[in-house]
Amino acid sequence: MSLTPEPQTTASQDVLRLPEFRAMLLAAVTSTLASRAVALTVAYQLYQITKNPLTLGILGLVEAVPALSLALFGGVVADRNDRRRILLMTISVEVVCALLFALYAPHATVGGIIPILALIFTLGIARGFSDPALPAFQAQVVPRELLLRASAWRSSAGQAAAITGPALGGVLYASVGAGAAYGVACALLLVSLACVAYVKPKPKPRFIPGEPIWQSIKEGLAFVVQRQVLVGSMALDLFSVLFGGAVALLPIFASDILKVGPVGLSVLVAAPSVGALGVMLYATRRPPGKGAGRTLLVAVTGFGVSIMVFGLSHNFYLSVAALVATGLFDGISMVIRSATLQLKAPDHMRGRVNSVSGMFIGASNELGAFESGVAASLLGTARSVWLGGIVTLIVVGVTAYLAPELRAMNLEDIEDDLPAHLAETSSAVLKPSSDAAPRL
Repeated sequence: MSLTPEPQTTASQDVLRLPEFRAMLLAAVTSTLASRAVALTVAYQLYQITKNPLTLGILGLVEAVPALSLALFGGVVADRNDRRRILLMTISVEVVCALLFALYAPHATVGGIIPILALIFTLGIARGFSDPALPAFQAQVVPRELLLRASAWRSSAGQAAAITGPALGGVLYASVGAGAAYGVACALLLVSLACVAYVKPKPKPRFIPGEPIWQSIKEGLAFVVQRQVLVGSMALDLFSVLFGGAVALLPIFASDILKVGPVGLSVLVAAPSVGALGVMLYATRRPPGKGAGRTLLVAVTGFGVSIMVFGLSHNFYLSVAALVATGLFDGISMVIRSATLQLKAPDHMRGRVNSVSGMFIGASNELGAFESGVAASLLGTARSVWLGGIVTLIVVGVTAYLAPELRAMNLEDIEDDLPAHLAETSSAVLKPSSDAAPRL
């Protein structure tokens, strides 16, 4: 990572001294713990009922379809309304769903899977609105000069919760049953709801009154396309995960190539998260600032090389080290991408910019698993992985050539990164809403 000494005003402890930031950090951790625990519990429970692997594919589709379909509309809603209120409403929906899961769990074998899938679909709808609103609201909670530091803390806490959440769900399911697991998730979501409620209301984003929804969506897409630092970083994430991801194929490596069985598979699955969490925790004290664009390109290059090593390896320990390296490099790029979205988009665009980013991430995760399976069936498992690493390196080279602004990106510049013609429009036309809350 390209790291530089930070001025006193951006010291790690400064952002943690902010009560509202601490509340939002706890809200994010408890919400992620709950959602990951629910996801694992639902998946295991459905498989126990149906004994059909296809059910798990349907489960992911049922949540992804509404979440991705509503993402752009949710971005517009986040840029026109009180983001705190949106989060309070969506978390409340999640609380109700977790409670209904807990009440239905003892009857699921008799009642069937349709009610469970209906609740998952409802959670997907809530995600379509909360995913754009959450990062946009988080950016309003801290001063702009602390956004980079805050982004590193959020990424680290989110990664830790993402690792712990499934383990929590599995332990609860095995020890006290599905109903109790859902009950604990409901309690965690109530904590998250209380934390968001603790944060004072922030000003509503400015927007053009009466502007059609599709015009707002079009402007959000155009803004992302115009900014090389935004579209370039999103494209790097999309194509590196799409072609360089190997997570879906890890069971095959554990069983047929490395021959380490289910215990070895658990180590392989955890390895990338260990690398990512380590670098994110380091970034809370020394976040990338100057030369962040070059650091991002180097990180994705390192990710591609690590994937190639993993695909070529027949040694378990080398494979684990390669996967830890993929997590480390991906953690660097995650911190930079997250900070880029908050620092390089003005407040009235953050909801739409994050919705576009969410669609990129969702597409890469969903399509990446499908691409991995197709490539492995056509080329062979190991060959498909190391060839995917080569494609990732090609993507980095093309992006670096086509996006010189991304190469030169500097996250130490905390001014709004708004194109000149949009800046003129925002100052001349955009008006703050009349009922905006005062900034505290």
